[in-house]
Amino acid sequence: MKKYYKLLLVFLVLACHQKTEDLIELFSFPKSLKEVSGINSNESGLIWAIEDSGNKNEIYALDKNGKIQQTIRVNGVENNDWEDITKDKLGNLYVGDFGNNDNYRKDLAIYKIDKTALSDSETTPAAIIRFAYPEQKDFPPKKKNRHFDVEGFIEWKGNFYLFTKNRSSNFDGTAFIYKIPNTAGFHQAQRIGEFKTGPDFENYAITSAAISPDEKKLVLLTHSKIILFENFKNDDFLSGKRTDLELNHFSQKEAVCFKDNATLYIADEKVKKTGGKLYEFKIQNQPQN
Repeated sequence: MKKYYKLLLVFLVLACHQKTEDLIELFSFPKSLKEVSGINSNESGLIWAIEDSGNKNEIYALDKNGKIQQTIRVNGVENNDWEDITKDKLGNLYVGDFGNNDNYRKDLAIYKIDKTALSDSETTPAAIIRFAYPEQKDFPPKKKNRHFDVEGFIEWKGNFYLFTKNRSSNFDGTAFIYKIPNTAGFHQAQRIGEFKTGPDFENYAITSAAISPDEKKLVLLTHSKIILFENFKNDDFLSGKRTDLELNHFSQKEAVCFKDNATLYIADEKVKKTGGKLYEFKIQNQPQN
């Protein structure tokens, strides 16, 4: 009987072991960056990173070894809950201050950081885009109707596209796509799409988004998967082919961006002794579900 229990224990350990061959670990983030929530890359190979609520209103530039080369303090705004960072075709950065775990916020915003300020140690937003969801009537809604958290967005052809993180108590994978013009001022977000990510929160809640440099691929990140959309028409992303790519690695993944048209950077948060790393992942030639 003891031998049986030992074999059972070995089986459970092996079953829980996380495969990491699909992710290439590039570096660990500095100890000062434990809660990286958004990343983006530029042509020179730097990785721009932000942290979420409770952290500084700063943007960090890291080199290929994970060392901080520059810190930009963003004055005049707070880090209420910075959840993602993206860029436009001109190289301007945008910080999404729209984390809304409990669905009670009325101060959702996106901050534009002009590309000319990216060599400075501090700046103020070149524009502030504020918005609300017209479908939200209560702050917060009932726990079964909490669809107004966002952790992933992109800027594309003069508009922002936000992908909601379902916080409802009866999670069924429902996610919405909202569209907001890239114009300073206040806007009512326009809901342009609805789809199901998957059956459970741990593996199918959206934590980041990115669009490829050639604008032909959209990816959504979860803690264990990449949801890839290709061959979509205009901004009807759901009209494209969907492929779920298994990362074969579970952690608190919070950020994704494209290195090039075929390669992603993925970051996870530091949780106890795990995570806090930047990975590389090839989206081509992956097993498809």
